[in-house]
Amino acid sequence: MIVACAGTSDLPMAREALETARFLGRPVRLIADIGIAGLHRLLESLPELREAACVVVAAGMDGALPTVIAGQIAAPVVALPTSMGYGVADGGHAAALTMLSACAPGIGVVNIDNGYGAGDLAAQIARWAPAPDQQEATEPPPR
Repeated sequence: MIVACAGTSDLPMAREALETARFLGRPVRLIADIGIAGLHRLLESLPELREAACVVVAAGMDGALPTVIAGQIAAPVVALPTSMGYGVADGGHAAALTMLSACAPGIGVVNIDNGYGAGDLAAQIARWAPAPDQQEATEPPPR
C-alpha cells in the first residue's frame, strides 16, 4: 500500500492516512511531493505505484493527481482532498469536486482533510489484495 501526496503542504493529511493504515497492520510507504506541476517526479514513481494493492492520493489546489495516478495503475485509488490551496481552491472544495468528477475508473473519494478515513478505507481494500507470491504470473489489464 502507498500513500502519495501532491505537495509538501498535503503531508499532514497524508501522514494521518499512513499512520492509520499502519495501525491497522498494513505495510505502507509514503511518496511525497509528486504533484502534476512536476510531472517528472510522478513518472519516476510509477513503477512502485503500479505494485501497490491500493494507493491513497492526497492533493489540494486543483485535486487532479488522483485522476492522473488512477489512469496509470490497476489498483484502487482513495482520493483525499485537502484544504491546502489558495484563490478558488476554497478550502478543499475545488479539489473535492475535481476528484468526485474524475473519469478514471477505480477512484473512491473521502471528505476534505479526512486522512483517517482514507487510511482506513485503503487498509480495508489492501487487506483483500492477494499476497505478491499468490498473484497470477500475468500482468493485470492496463487501464
